[in-house]
Amino acid sequence: MNQQTMTLYTDADFFSPYVMSVFVALTEKALPFTLSAIDLSAGENLGDVFGKLSATRRVPTLIIDDFQLSESSAISEYLDEQFPSPKYARIYPQNKQERAKAREIQAWLRSDFMPIRSERPTEVAFAGMNMPPLSPAGQGAAHKLISGLERLLSDGRKNLFNEWCIADTDLALMLNRLALNGDALPTYLRNYASYQWQRPSVRQWCELSQS
Repeated sequence: MNQQTMTLYTDADFFSPYVMSVFVALTEKALPFTLSAIDLSAGENLGDVFGKLSATRRVPTLIIDDFQLSESSAISEYLDEQFPSPKYARIYPQNKQERAKAREIQAWLRSDFMPIRSERPTEVAFAGMNMPPLSPAGQGAAHKLISGLERLLSDGRKNLFNEWCIADTDLALMLNRLALNGDALPTYLRNYASYQWQRPSVRQWCELSQS
């Protein structure tokens, strides 16, 4: 396969959990890419220039030569299909059922837990921000998250499945919104999130957000 030119459009602060997910996927696959920052607070993503690159006008948007794709889970799934193993690292499980479960977890994290995402922004995980106690809605969302993960992780495993997958990174970030703010979490979830946070690709993203 010929070398392709890739550009990943990111938020200027490097706080987007969705850009992080794609950044980690690209890094794990050892695919060379450049970063291009968009100032969301200034509405740069709503302008005509970015609008020609992304129909959704959102980050992440990945440009591969003349192919343009937005939405993090769509990008990660495309990367795993377009750049398959063994030449490239796998970012989704090989087993079909586990792969489906990984996508289920990603969809769950993206469509639910709005109180956590609102009351525990990613600045908690990436910039050391400390937030006040969770509201009743936030506590309810945290309880829902914890109870939903008990069957998956209460045995103390380090990854959701036999090997790391991109859903581990997404889940660790959601958990670290709570853990790094000092909110109560079962020890096994705190340990899982801490372990995932040490992955080199994740540390590379954290260095960007802290620079």
